[in-house]
Amino acid sequence: MRIIAGRWRGHPLASVGKGDPGAHLRPTTDRVRESLFNMLAGGRFGDPFEDAHVLDLFAGTGALGLEALSRGAVSAVFVDDGRKALSLIKANLKVLRCETARVIARDATRLPRCESAQATLVFLDPPYGKGLGEKALASAVTGGWLSEGALVVWEESAPQMAPDGFTRLDTRRYGDTHVTLLQFGLLGET
Repeated sequence: MRIIAGRWRGHPLASVGKGDPGAHLRPTTDRVRESLFNMLAGGRFGDPFEDAHVLDLFAGTGALGLEALSRGAVSAVFVDDGRKALSLIKANLKVLRCETARVIARDATRLPRCESAQATLVFLDPPYGKGLGEKALASAVTGGWLSEGALVVWEESAPQMAPDGFTRLDTRRYGDTHVTLLQFGLLGET
């Protein structure tokens, strides 16, 4: 795994090998990440990276949030409760000398109250098929983590419907990964 673009372009990230099923680590492949970030940077969603505050839920290795930081985001909060994931995130932050990120060792479905800038860009990559994505979004809303208009990038095994308070903007399929793009507030519900 590597950073695809931006100031850390080409920099390798700590490897989890083929994943860690026991810890629910299923890193987004470089190919899927590259396609996803190219789509986000394509202009349809403005510039979601510049001056963004990122919330990376079920962060795993932190690759999604780190890619956003590399492309211009100003801060990131990585949330995961797995020991292996937390060690990988911390290793990646250290090797990149990233000082604009924070790690929260906690279940993403039980977020604490937000005490920093609200997220404008959210990555949500829960273990597939367990219904945790909607719970994590509800926790983020309750905890005040999302700014009005925040863009949510939700990876799952199937396209997701927009929960109350969110609008579904797009869905894409990359192999067995489905990415659903949501916007918080502003446009209402669909």
